[in-house]
Amino acid sequence: MNQIQQEIAKALIQLSEKNLITEATVAKKIRENLKFNGKQKAGLCFQDIEEAAFNIEETNNLHYSVHLNSANDLLLKQSEKAEGLNADARKRRLASEKSMSVLTNGDVKSALSGKAEGSKPYKKRTEKKHMNVNKNYDDWE
Repeated sequence: MNQIQQEIAKALIQLSEKNLITEATVAKKIRENLKFNGKQKAGLCFQDIEEAAFNIEETNNLHYSVHLNSANDLLLKQSEKAEGLNADARKRRLASEKSMSVLTNGDVKSALSGKAEGSKPYKKRTEKKHMNVNKNYDDWE
């Protein structure tokens, strides 16, 4: 397992008291654990979640089945045995991940090394340009 999968597994174990866990909740818990400020709206890669869920089943005896809602968000539900998505749902999720922002293994590595500062804060423009409409009509009387 790579580092992002280990972080997903750690977050799932921490959230194990919940029966239904969303992908956004797991991503938020990972950002809390890493103290990572960037990618606030980022999701998680389906293959990483699936690998972490199957690894948790082997090591901690927690069983999660992966479901997909109509908005292509992943839901993890505690069940009797670990189950993945069916072929159609898997294909739909992987197609939607191409346009999503996801937390990657590189994000975890940079957060653990202390190099990640997150996104830059919004900087206001100091100089505002206003159009003076009245200057054209000052001499027109």
